[in-house]
Amino acid sequence: MWLGESTHTLDDKGRLSIPRRLLAGQTADANGRLAFVVTEGLEGCLFVFTQPVFQQVSASVDRRPFAGSDARGRQRRWFGSAEYIELDEKNRVTLPEKLVKFAGLAREVVIVGVGERAEIWPKDKWEAYAQEHARDLEQLDEVSSAERPADSAGE
Repeated sequence: MWLGESTHTLDDKGRLSIPRRLLAGQTADANGRLAFVVTEGLEGCLFVFTQPVFQQVSASVDRRPFAGSDARGRQRRWFGSAEYIELDEKNRVTLPEKLVKFAGLAREVVIVGVGERAEIWPKDKWEAYAQEHARDLEQLDEVSSAERPADSAGE
């Protein structure tokens, strides 16, 4: 599970250091390297998945490949924007230029752990989003109580 929030610098070559806390518990690929999938996310950020989680999420996107033009459009955007990225020996990844442009990443970026994925945001866009959604956490009790069995809710 990926948790926390931290600010990092994207260097001139599009490289980004990945915090050790996000690397803990990750398993290496067949080449012995840590690799991830990065893709266009929602609200203008990038999503970062482990390969197994990306495959799980993609299964729902790819379930009905000929279900209409909207479904095909979603599949094209999802799979077409996805890229495998490997960590180098300094725990950096090189983000593809097309994804850097999509998210509008500049020098300062924020990496946010969101459970099964991480998100990469331009720092200014993340700060605006976080401020706009500052009260969302107050609704967590409504969400969590709605998911509990009726006999344990409200006790």
